[in-house]
Amino acid sequence: MEQRKIIPAVSVAVVRGGTVLLVKRARAPSQGLYAYPGGKVEPGETLAEAAARELLEETGLKATGYRPLRDIHIDGRAENHAVDYLLTVFGAAYAGGEPVANDDAETAAFYTLAEMAGMPLAGDVFSVAEALLGPAQGARR
Repeated sequence: MEQRKIIPAVSVAVVRGGTVLLVKRARAPSQGLYAYPGGKVEPGETLAEAAARELLEETGLKATGYRPLRDIHIDGRAENHAVDYLLTVFGAAYAGGEPVANDDAETAAFYTLAEMAGMPLAGDVFSVAEALLGPAQGARR
């Protein structure tokens, strides 16, 4: 089997109260789906620095307490990409500003789990949100 190049990428799930920030992706991959803001890691950046930069570029928001939640291998062949991505999903806490869709985001807003249940979501978005917000609205561990 051919060796495919693996590109590091990041996304960040920003929590504000009982909601999480999602952007509607304007371009591939996952065009038209709701996902966490993110993108490719630039040379010389740490994963957390890349997550903070992508969040700012796509939504204008800042967050604190970045922590890696999970790594997801994305097979680029599904979107006719020549490379695969190793996506590190970060969790972070909202630190101010109102979300504005920039860069490759069509929309940017905070959603509850109940709202997300009826939305077209990318990959592991819902399970990450459940892990961050708890399985039921208002439930506190």
